[in-house]
Amino acid sequence: MSEFVNVSIIYYSSTGNVYSLAQAAVEGAEKAGAQVRLRKVAETTPQEVIDTRDEWVQHLQDTADVAEVHLDDVEWADVVLFGTPTRFGNPASQLRVFMETTGPLWFQGNLAGKVYSAFTASNTPHGGQESTILALANTFYHWGGIIVPPGYTDPVQFQSGNPYGTSHVAGEGAPGDVTLQAARHQARRAVEIAAAIKAGSTA
Repeated sequence: MSEFVNVSIIYYSSTGNVYSLAQAAVEGAEKAGAQVRLRKVAETTPQEVIDTRDEWVQHLQDTADVAEVHLDDVEWADVVLFGTPTRFGNPASQLRVFMETTGPLWFQGNLAGKVYSAFTASNTPHGGQESTILALANTFYHWGGIIVPPGYTDPVQFQSGNPYGTSHVAGEGAPGDVTLQAARHQARRAVEIAAAIKAGSTA
């Protein structure tokens, strides 16, 4: 990669599935030569609700050292990948809360021209995965972003089956090798497109 690319991977995960996808995306972006920041959004769920699920409590403990996202992480990046569980076919409110703080960056034009992509997980097959990614794309349009989906641009996509973005069925257990490969490919493709855009703009 001839052009240096900064990537922020911003995610929300309650029990760890989306976090696993985010980690795989980090690997894919780094392998493509990018500088990467992994950032989580703040948890807003009341503690008494979190305490009803042991795996939720455990995941928060396991990721306590992951830095929380700030607006600087978006402004710094050439590529921003967002990861979220599906909530009734939409992104999780925790992620939306952060995204709705980006108004000052948008007003200054600092969100335009970046590459954006998204990944998700739902509890069941067809549990709103595609609509969640498309809902995030509505925001990317408003930002003036360049949306880069994985499409069917790698053999793994014909196994994972979602051209909109990497998705996982949490009810089937932790993300498997195909899904993690798809997340790596998605991040790598986003980096490659961003590098080509940067190279073209300086030609």
